[in-house]
Amino acid sequence: MPKLQSCTDCPRLVGFLDDVRQQHSGYHCGPVLPFGDPLARLLIVGLAPGLHGANRTGRPFTGDYAGILLYETLHYFGFASGPESKSRDDGLELRNCRITNAVKCLPPANKPEPAEVRTCNRHLVAELADAPEAKIVLALGQIAHKAVLMASGMKQGAYPFAHAARHVLPDGRVLFDSYHCSRYNTQTRRLTKADFHDVFQAIRAEL
Repeated sequence: MPKLQSCTDCPRLVGFLDDVRQQHSGYHCGPVLPFGDPLARLLIVGLAPGLHGANRTGRPFTGDYAGILLYETLHYFGFASGPESKSRDDGLELRNCRITNAVKCLPPANKPEPAEVRTCNRHLVAELADAPEAKIVLALGQIAHKAVLMASGMKQGAYPFAHAARHVLPDGRVLFDSYHCSRYNTQTRRLTKADFHDVFQAIRAEL
């Protein structure tokens, strides 16, 4: 993966992380690396690290609200050794699953700018190229969906995003879509536990 750990390609994000680092000196406050099985057949792509979640712990979806439903579901369907992800050293292991983000650094208000998504996309390109075993990709939200299409060299409108949609990409990979498991989506019931489980049931059937 090209220089991800020391990446400073997005000035707005670098400046924001510097500000957050001053307020929270113990936080990770840097690019968050993918987590999970390097030979996984399932790659999950989220949006970006959360302020007090992955940006704090240095592991995707770890320590924040969005990770609650995700890791409970991964454990239920046999992709994780436990139902909770609290810290990088909690011993949790992913099985046949790997998690990454479309944007690897924390953006202000959790909203990356389009240019930042494009700049960071080279890392997702590298992840896909280095993981031919990842035959199934789950995009959590529309930004992640578009990032996967971009990384696959496809036009943004090639496949429309829709919850529980299934798309077969030209390279043979299967892209599944889900609403993001954010606090807003789960509390407003835009995404219910049953809805999320339905997507993973389809993924399990595909595997």
